[in-house]
Amino acid sequence: MKKIKNIPYGVGDFESVQLENDYYVDKTMFIPQVEKTRFNFLIRPRRFGKTLFLSMLETYYDINKKERFEEF
Repeated sequence: MKKIKNIPYGVGDFESVQLENDYYVDKTMFIPQVEKTRFNFLIRPRRFGKTLFLSMLETYYDINKKERFEEF
């Protein structure tokens, strides 16, 4: 039987979501759009993944995590 993934409600740490194999909607396709704009204004309701998205960007760009890039 497949294990149902947990929904990381209120979790803002991308690494813990990945390491615990929680449900995550991949938003890396938006990175080129974020890089093109000078200012980014994330207007979404509460608990809509803003902090988790920024944590994903932090993990993506962090030079100290380059050895673990493929893992994430």
